[in-house]
Amino acid sequence: MNIIGNIIKGVIDITEKLTPESSPSDNQKEVLNKLLSKAKDTAFGKFYSFEDILESDDIQKSFSNKIPYFDYNKINEEWWSKLHEGDTNVTWPDNPDYYALSSGTTGKTSKRIPVTEDMIESIKSAGISQIIALSHFDLPATFFDKGILMLGSSTDLIEKDDHLEGEISGISAHNIPSWFRGYYKPGEKIAKIDDWDKRVKKIAKKAKEWDIGAISGIPSWIELMLQEVIDYNKINNIHDIWPNLEVYTSGGVAFGPYEKSFNALLGRPITIIDTYLASEGFIAFQARPETDAMQLVTDGGIYFEFVPFKPEYINQDGSLVAHAPALTLNEVALNTDYVLIISTVSGTWRYIIGDTIEFTDIERAEIKITGRTKFFLNTVGSQLSVNKLDDAVKHLEEHYNIKIKEYTICAKRYDGEFYHSWYFGTEDLIEADQLAQTIDEYLKNANKNYRVARSKALKGVKVKTVPPSTFHDWSAANKKKGGQVKMERVMNEDKFEEWETFATNN
Repeated sequence: MNIIGNIIKGVIDITEKLTPESSPSDNQKEVLNKLLSKAKDTAFGKFYSFEDILESDDIQKSFSNKIPYFDYNKINEEWWSKLHEGDTNVTWPDNPDYYALSSGTTGKTSKRIPVTEDMIESIKSAGISQIIALSHFDLPATFFDKGILMLGSSTDLIEKDDHLEGEISGISAHNIPSWFRGYYKPGEKIAKIDDWDKRVKKIAKKAKEWDIGAISGIPSWIELMLQEVIDYNKINNIHDIWPNLEVYTSGGVAFGPYEKSFNALLGRPITIIDTYLASEGFIAFQARPETDAMQLVTDGGIYFEFVPFKPEYINQDGSLVAHAPALTLNEVALNTDYVLIISTVSGTWRYIIGDTIEFTDIERAEIKITGRTKFFLNTVGSQLSVNKLDDAVKHLEEHYNIKIKEYTICAKRYDGEFYHSWYFGTEDLIEADQLAQTIDEYLKNANKNYRVARSKALKGVKVKTVPPSTFHDWSAANKKKGGQVKMERVMNEDKFEEWETFATNN
């Protein structure tokens, strides 16, 4: 009998039952009140009269009316740059303890996003909530005393003056609670290795010493790590070395496009749980097995707003027009794309995180990520979000029984005519023309706007296949391997020209 596992499982079950139900909408009103109250004496709070907002009849409406939208460049130029000049109490009391470095999916230059001690506590709290939610999943008691392998960025953070810098996954791992360290793998020594390939080789060598029950990380990098463990240890699948592996916690991107290639590395099905941890905070996690949607963390350190994702509200660079309406949790509708806006305990205010989401259950505040504001393919009116592109690629996998591990697309001009030009990362041999015809027909049937575009300005579809390693090498060359690095799903023509040159020469 697994005594420790049964005890832990019992505690989680009891804690879940004793945790009172709360209204996500009421939680959000309380969070906004706390954010404004704590930051009212900062330079930002005084400039935008937080005290007046707190005294208004409708704090949520007053907040959205008085404070403009900020993307990273705007808030960094106008406010966070003051922190780098030595100012304090700028957008949050005191100074941040960390900066999360993030180049996202759109550029080489790292953003430096403040991460305060309050945000660290908020992330820990959300993590505990996710652990409690495991009581909803049918997991054996043996799962609860196994190791948890977290493959993020290096925990060897960069020391800069009075703070530390690194990717958010590295910062989070750097701050794991003491009670969790006994379960945490690969352990502090390996986790500090900055070179991703060297870190993965160390994991492969140590793998047989660990009894892993759960793994966590970006799907593309997790797949490469699992393949390295399999190859090094000369086994058929990952369950040959980790027989008790029960859970994979995905994050950062939709898991759907990776499902087939990921499952090929397993000996049996496991539970997949989606999470949404961004450089700006722990935003959502999957709280129940009946859905793959994620529940917003509405009682933590983040206040959410939602802007309808309509062309008239979006500038060419993905930013919002000043008059774009922001909705509260009370005002949203199902199955509608929204630009996600956050305000946080790190002094991030009305911040355009760059993701678009849709609600699948408003009462539970459950969402799915549908894409990026900059990765919305609408050059010729096709109006394709990333989730629609993902669905089309998944259709190809099922139709031809192939695995497509990565992809990217551009609306590119050939002799003055626009074509959707796709690159698929696959090891399977299949005619590109077949893929082009099938994905074109699928999108015509699945998307009215695409069908109209194909009858007008969108001339056709072109497809090329390359080894999946080409995508990984591109990420390594342009940013860095592992961590939070994700592949650009949609590229503009200039970036796509760089990609094509790279893909041809590698």
